[in-house]
Amino acid sequence: MANTQENALVARAVLRDIRHTPQKARRIVDLIRGQRADEALNILKFAPQAAGQDVYTLLNSAVANAKAKNPAIRDASELWVVEALVDEGRTMKRFRPRAQGRGFRILKRSSHISVAVSDVKTSSKTMNLKKTTQKGATK
Repeated sequence: MANTQENALVARAVLRDIRHTPQKARRIVDLIRGQRADEALNILKFAPQAAGQDVYTLLNSAVANAKAKNPAIRDASELWVVEALVDEGRTMKRFRPRAQGRGFRILKRSSHISVAVSDVKTSSKTMNLKKTTQKGATK
């Protein structure tokens, strides 16, 4: 049924320079981390936040990438969201006119969102950690 950790399937999808602040995008991504992919899609579909729609399409892309890697995967219920990260992207700086000739700075933030799905319910960080300890890393 599920692969062992050594030959686990991991498929990724990355969305770069999306115009949502990282703080608001992390609120959505924290909801789906560690969930089954089909449950995560349902959570995102009905999330009231604006970033939910973009993360929904990103997770669909990651599931499609997993199906392309391994055609034996039938649907999203066989996959787990093992990694979901939001990093800070570019910040556009704009100025807002204020009284007496002043200008206040407006920061328009963007995000990089990455999602990884796997057919094994362990995070990819723990899989990488186990690989390094097997190579003979010292404590």
